[in-house]
Amino acid sequence: MQTIQELYTYEILTKDQPDLIEKAAECLAKTFIGVDVAGKWVQEPIIGYALQLPYEDFYQFTKEYIEANVHQGYCAIALDKEQKVVGALVGDTNVLEIMEEDIFEGTFVNMNIVMHVLEDIDERFLEDYKKRYGKDMEDGEVLHLFLLGVIAEHNRQDIVQGLGDILVKRATEEGLRLVLGEATNPKSMRLMEKYHGLTKYVDIEGNFIVHKYESNEHLNSIPSTVADGIYIIVKEL
Repeated sequence: MQTIQELYTYEILTKDQPDLIEKAAECLAKTFIGVDVAGKWVQEPIIGYALQLPYEDFYQFTKEYIEANVHQGYCAIALDKEQKVVGALVGDTNVLEIMEEDIFEGTFVNMNIVMHVLEDIDERFLEDYKKRYGKDMEDGEVLHLFLLGVIAEHNRQDIVQGLGDILVKRATEEGLRLVLGEATNPKSMRLMEKYHGLTKYVDIEGNFIVHKYESNEHLNSIPSTVADGIYIIVKEL
């Protein structure tokens, strides 16, 4: 029987790998917009289900995000035996950015809804971070895991583990304080807690930082049985 190590290999992308960057963006875009994997429909609830964003637009957004941040060394991919990208986890160590104004237009205009939801919870996290640590967050302090996607048919959870391991290990070695993510559904939360110890962030007043879907007119179509909101999840290093 093959070991997982033989099934998949993991590597951190570099800026001089444009083909792999494109394949990573394809993997992520398919996972978010919606893809059939071994007869099971995989889809992210905000991007794919509620807003039904166009694949090409989200692919381009994802590709540009990777290109802008790959030099930091926190964009990891999983490759199968045929060297096909079957998983990707990409992040950065930038300070969480609060834009407030709309920046997307045309067929991708609804991506502004996504960004405002992220900014809602990110802004609350930044305020709590300042209270907790007595200073504003700076670049290079927190690994922000932004996008996770897996299109492999077998051992999908092992890929989540392998991708996360390589990035969390790097963040630890580089002396970062926290790993942070915005989890949009319980399944991704369970996986990140099980394999990497990320749990729902509790602010200094004892509350989760969450944006509830039922209170958002654009996202209240997401069934509560699928997900109730997007949560800040963290792991201290």
